[in-house]
This record gives sequence, C-alpha cells and structure tokens, in this order.
Amino acid sequence: MKTKLTELLNIKYPIIQAPMFLVSNTKMVIEAMNSGIAGCIPALNYRTLEELRNAIHELKAAKVDGGSFGFNLIVNKSNPKFKAQLDVLCEEGVDFIITSLGSPEETIRRSHQNGIKVFCDVTDLKFAQKVDSLGADAIIAVNNQAGGHRGKLTPEELIKEITANCKAPVISAGGVGCKADIDKMLSYGAEGVSVGSPFIASVESGVTDEYKQACVDYGAKDIVMTERISGTPCTVINTPYVQKIGTKQTWIESVLNKNKKLKKWVKMIRFSIGMKATEKAATKATYKTVWVAGPSIEYTNKISTVKEITAKLVG
Repeated sequence: MKTKLTELLNIKYPIIQAPMFLVSNTKMVIEAMNSGIAGCIPALNYRTLEELRNAIHELKAAKVDGGSFGFNLIVNKSNPKFKAQLDVLCEEGVDFIITSLGSPEETIRRSHQNGIKVFCDVTDLKFAQKVDSLGADAIIAVNNQAGGHRGKLTPEELIKEITANCKAPVISAGGVGCKADIDKMLSYGAEGVSVGSPFIASVESGVTDEYKQACVDYGAKDIVMTERISGTPCTVINTPYVQKIGTKQTWIESVLNKNKKLKKWVKMIRFSIGMKATEKAATKATYKTVWVAGPSIEYTNKISTVKEITAKLVG
C-alpha cells in the first residue's frame, strides 16, 4: 500500500494511529510502529515537560526500521504550554507533529528547521488552503464521521475539495474502521488515513476496562454530539449518564455565550470542566461516564491488541 504518506513517514501502510486525549500512550505507539503504521500522542497527555521528554526518549529507543512517531500540538491560546512543548519536540527530535486549532505557522517554520514534518488538522477548504500556503507537509481532513471534534463535510466531499485546490497530500480523518473504509478514502484521493476510535479498545490503551468495553458494546448508532465537554460539539457514546445530563449546554451557558465579552471565558471554563470530567471517565470506574468515541467503533467487537486491530484494518 504505497502512497505519499508511506513515503513521507517510511511506513508500510498509509495509516496514522490518531492522537487521542488521555487514550494514546507510548505502548500503543510502539506497537503501532511494530505493526507497520505511524503513531501519535497528544502532547497534552503529559502534565510536565519532563514527562513529555521522557516519552520521546522511550519512543526513540523502541523505534524500529520503518517506524515513525509524532505528537499532536494544540497551537492556540487555549494551550499555555504550546511554545514550551514545541521547544521540547524540536530539541529532542520527532518524526512529525500534528497541529490542531490556531495557526501552525510557527510550528511549521521551527519544525522544518529541525527536520520534522508537520501535518495540520483542518475541517474546511479555507483553512486547508491556509496551511498549504504555509508549507504543511500534509493536510489532515477531519470529516463528519470523525470522533471527538469533527467537521461538517462527508469524507468524499472534503477529500475531493481539498485535493482539487491544494498541493499538499491529504490524510483523511474519520469514518475508518476496516480495510474497505481505507480503500474508499484512497479512492477519493486521500494518500492515507488517521484512525483513532478503533484503537481505544486496545490492550495497550491506558483507559479503564469499562471504557474499552463500552466501545465493544455500543456501535455507530450510539454516537451522539454533546456540547457539555468543551462547549464545541463533540462526539460521545450515548450512555445512560449522557442521556440523563443531556447533550445541550445549560441555559445559563446559552445566555452567557450570547454576550461577546463573556463568551470566551464561558468557553474556557466549560473546556476546563469538560476535560476534568473526561479524564475521570477515562481513568476511573464510575457511573458518571462521558466517553469520547466516533462511529467507527461499529467494527470493534472485542478488546484486542494494537497489532490485531492494525491487521484487521489492512487485511
């Protein structure tokens, strides 16, 4: 399965194990590299810069021929650690960085100075053209089938629109749970895929067994959008608890969000509360569960190793 993505990252299959907040870890990425794909971890998964640095050392020590690993960076003001995290990634050296939110201009410039490739998350053509003009090595097209924060366009619409108007290769994110899905994305013009939700229920994943089992027990029809995590619509599993608390912002948040001066602060507070709730759900067994996942958990029928999940995707 040779594509521009396999050439960019020197991997066997055109797949990136997507960075997932509180889910991704070094064990998962090491097994991803050993399985012929690339792996990525959110830098925000590490509370300190020293922990981030140690993770890079571990991945570099475990790296095999043909393996590639990277980190996801939130590059806007919601991440006060952004510049310090970028410093560490550039100093230590990683294969690639995936940027989310905000302008990737500084990340692209500094990463390229250090031989690091940069892929940028986008949800529409306007931002795709912007990152393309800045020199992104690839564009990650986040479609309306993605888990977490998703785009509005179908995979086919988004891939074709971006490939027709941008020079950088496109990596499709969302809606991939089996090989047929990968073949479909490539037929639309993508050079690879970013796959997250199918890897939540992996043996190597650090989340609770309850979270993993939920990805087995629930399917695509059980994925709903909620505004209760970050203030921005996000996909979660429709558990009894989610049904109980509802998926819409509270009336007071709705009122405050209409105030231009307060809107930013309301979103920041909601984001902070939501991230703490997500962390609790991912790391502790509790009935108050808000589990982030996408519709591609439809293909998850048991808790498997990263190697087994990858084999299912390519096979």
